Amino acid sequence: MKIGSRQIFGDKKLLLASASPRRRELLGMIGIEVHQAAVKDVDESYPCDMLPEDVAPFISRKKAEAYADELMPDEILITADTVVIDGGKVLGKPSDEADAVAMLRELSGHTHKVVTGVTLLSPSRMETFSETTYVEFAELSDAEIAYYVEHYRPLDKAGAYGIQEWIGYIGVNGIRGDYYNVMGLPLRRLYACLKNM
Repeated sequence: MKIGSRQIFGDKKLLLASASPRRRELLGMIGIEVHQAAVKDVDESYPCDMLPEDVAPFISRKKAEAYADELMPDEILITADTVVIDGGKVLGKPSDEADAVAMLRELSGHTHKVVTGVTLLSPSRMETFSETTYVEFAELSDAEIAYYVEHYRPLDKAGAYGIQEWIGYIGVNGIRGDYYNVMGLPLRRLYACLKNM
């Protein structure tokens, strides 16, 4: 059952500017009806001296700014970006399968951070926030990493893994924070911020 926009968000129309099917699915899980905005090719580079924790909110804001002159008065746009941080190093999406294997070897046996930045944009207001979740990986064998990359091809995922897939079932010892943040959207905080918008 979808929540009618008038019931919770007044007369606002919610737009999602993301090519990620997981983000749309996550919003659907809490009953929020969103409309797909045309996804734009936005430069996702960031200053080399930026703190790793600031990268995801910075990129989510850049994505939102690309739509700043197009929103109607009754629309709220949602943009997001997720990065994995291990040992102070930002891991985005892998460039190919070899890069995915290298990333998973780096994460194996470590606790890393998953940071999702979210920006909410209306014609009169922009709000950006981020959420951090800590994920502890078990030691992964080369065979397990190769199997996962070959069968799940996680090239569209930050850090080269999806916690909701096979590797999450067998390789994650524990998490601290919002599980859905690791999938790409911190749902509880996003819902609260949407109500405030």
